[in-house]
Amino acid sequence: MARNWPVGTRPAVLRGWDPPATPYGPGHRGVDLAAADGAPVRAVAAGRVSFAGRVAGRGVVSVELTGTGEPPLRTTYEPVRATVHKGDRVAAGQVLGTAEAAGSHCTACLHWGLLRGDTYLDPLTLLPPWLLNSGPSRLLPVLGVPLPGERPTPEGHPEPGERPVTRHGHAGRAAGDG
Repeated sequence: MARNWPVGTRPAVLRGWDPPATPYGPGHRGVDLAAADGAPVRAVAAGRVSFAGRVAGRGVVSVELTGTGEPPLRTTYEPVRATVHKGDRVAAGQVLGTAEAAGSHCTACLHWGLLRGDTYLDPLTLLPPWLLNSGPSRLLPVLGVPLPGERPTPEGHPEPGERPVTRHGHAGRAAGDG
């Protein structure tokens, strides 16, 4: 569903989701992402703005996500200086506003939440694994696939007595070869 983070390209998760044991119990009903004052805050998925205003002195934007069932999933973002209005349709990646310095429980962060009805969910579940994994992609060897120049046996290994070819194209030395 989501194809981008609400802030930055791979922001640090300062505090993760920690669901409360009871509806009014302690917990963390979202994730806090590192975000400097003035950083663009984007919709993680397409939807309709269901709220854009101030709550307890902080800017909040909520977006009901398109095609997510009944009741629809709803993402929340705070503190945000909104540039959208209630009822606006937004595309995934569209700017909703900018991060504000006045945070509720952290500084230089964006609190990102996810709800279905009155039930809080982990917003990171909206992101595909390739956005959550850190670091660049790495190629790994494929086991059982012969290197160029090797003749595979039915089991996929070089024939006995053959020297495997190194990645530089030279025959490798067996132990005791001089």
